[in-house]
Amino acid sequence: MTYSLTLHQARRIALEAQGLARERPTRSPGTREVGRTLARLQLLQIDSVNVLARSHYLPLFARLGVYDRTLLDRFSSMGPRRLVEYWAHEASLVLPELFPYLVSTQTRKWAGAASLPEELRDSLASRILDLLARSRPLTAAQVQERIGHIEQRTTDQWGWNWSSAKRVLEDLFQRGLVSSAGRTAQFERRYALTEKVLPDPRAAQLEVPAAEAYLHLAECAARAIGVGTVRCIADYFRLPMKATDEALSVLVQRGTLIPVTIDRWNQPAYRYAGSVLPRAATGRALLSPFDSAVFERRRLENLFEFHYRIEIYTPAGKRRYGYYVLPFLLRDCMAARVDLKADRAQNRLVVRGAYGESSAPADTAVELAAELVLMADWLGLERIDVEPRGDLAGEVAAHLAGEFGRELNRGTGRLSRRLNPPVNGVPRLGANTSAITS
Repeated sequence: MTYSLTLHQARRIALEAQGLARERPTRSPGTREVGRTLARLQLLQIDSVNVLARSHYLPLFARLGVYDRTLLDRFSSMGPRRLVEYWAHEASLVLPELFPYLVSTQTRKWAGAASLPEELRDSLASRILDLLARSRPLTAAQVQERIGHIEQRTTDQWGWNWSSAKRVLEDLFQRGLVSSAGRTAQFERRYALTEKVLPDPRAAQLEVPAAEAYLHLAECAARAIGVGTVRCIADYFRLPMKATDEALSVLVQRGTLIPVTIDRWNQPAYRYAGSVLPRAATGRALLSPFDSAVFERRRLENLFEFHYRIEIYTPAGKRRYGYYVLPFLLRDCMAARVDLKADRAQNRLVVRGAYGESSAPADTAVELAAELVLMADWLGLERIDVEPRGDLAGEVAAHLAGEFGRELNRGTGRLSRRLNPPVNGVPRLGANTSAITS
């Protein structure tokens, strides 16, 4: 039997599944809350861009508010690890129990070493594995230095111009023989044997049949998104469509998934049987471009009528909204998008542009202003500067000014305010000096 959902019902199911349907907890989240959120999401995508904050930190902030980022660092870099790095949607921190299933299904040919001469590849692999068996975790540069591999590198190739040793390391990482014990401050992987990284070393040797792996990952993805099409579910862990479709048929037969139709969707969809449909969505969040809630852009557009593309790789003159643009979720609406930058040298959060959607609620600007204050507090930044780009920028700056201060510095055109740490996402007057450019 196929059930029907309205678009708003589907939205609320999706937001609840991703931990975005409700207001943030009133108290500062600790290990338990972080662990629960990770269990819900199952992965945090990694990206090297650090214009605001590393992308894997942002999803927890969106769901928990001001949390201690060192908790996440400890989860992924200290044993027994509660997160390990591997390929999933892209390079991601994943729950360790997913590792054997992902190794059976993930292929990144570009990251391998197949094009190297076989003799060189096998020799480097043997020397690297021997080194890592008796050493602490090492970066690629340290590995290359310790095995004494020297080569003349070219700079006319695409990508990162990896050395042969780095390519073999990535090949071993892809095959699940080598893992990451954490990242350096420069965001370099610290390589170690996988059995030294996983909480249960036996998982490093576990070979899961591909069909079983697809079935398990499809169920995990369906639980994480709540409701979606075959494409939506396959995209979460970047699984093949055909294998995912076959897995979903089995899950429907088991009663794990329920076929549904959704208003204005022209494709069959599936609802996870254990998903929850809340009466209302009351959350608020700025979402990383790499947040799992916005992974599949077509799903985002179909579900929220919100067309979104990341423009990091678009030439500056051709960008429509900006370099690092975050969707702003307000209740069950993608209400706005904001181009943000953390200017650490001047200790300020820069709003380079703020753009409202046509369907944005009337209180979008004031709620966005409060969210920006919360983010600045979390990042330890003392000032918010709003640049006059976008139809929402002036209103956001005005709300920041009207709600949080009255002292206009006529010499700089800035409005000063004093804030205490926000409570439950709501700024309050108090201690930390900030300034807002209006």
